[in-house]
Amino acid sequence: MNVLDAKMINTQYGIETYLDLLENVEVKDIQYVTETPSFYEITIGVEYFRLRNENYYNSEKRYFKMRMNADLNAITIIETKRESLFAVKNEFERSATKELIGEWLIKSSAFRKVLNDLIEDKKMENVKTEEEENIIGTIRFLEKLLEITSEDILSARVERSH
Repeated sequence: MNVLDAKMINTQYGIETYLDLLENVEVKDIQYVTETPSFYEITIGVEYFRLRNENYYNSEKRYFKMRMNADLNAITIIETKRESLFAVKNEFERSATKELIGEWLIKSSAFRKVLNDLIEDKKMENVKTEEEENIIGTIRFLEKLLEITSEDILSARVERSH
């Protein structure tokens, strides 16, 4: 890791420091298209360090979801109900968090490695015929996530989970 692989957000509770390390990015859950719901969704956890009072660090892991429609041509950012990456942030900080996802996280080597590992795992699954379509769709979804751009994220809606 080098210094350019980090991102910082100044918040009312301290400075959040995000590092491009594999152990700092986690995929918690993947949901695939069924009749209901008709979208793909991935829950991503990001660990960061918070500098408080300019001398105290603690680490936290927070989550958000990325959702794409069945055609994989529209993306939405979803706040999780619990442990949200967007929680307790004012509008400026929420905007900075969205920029973090779009301009740093999706380009980070840790995020890309986690997705590539998931794709390889899905390709290795020994599935029955009726599950095969779900696996193929999930692989296409994960591959599409590797192709999304900063503009895709920055123009995406941010919604609260229901």
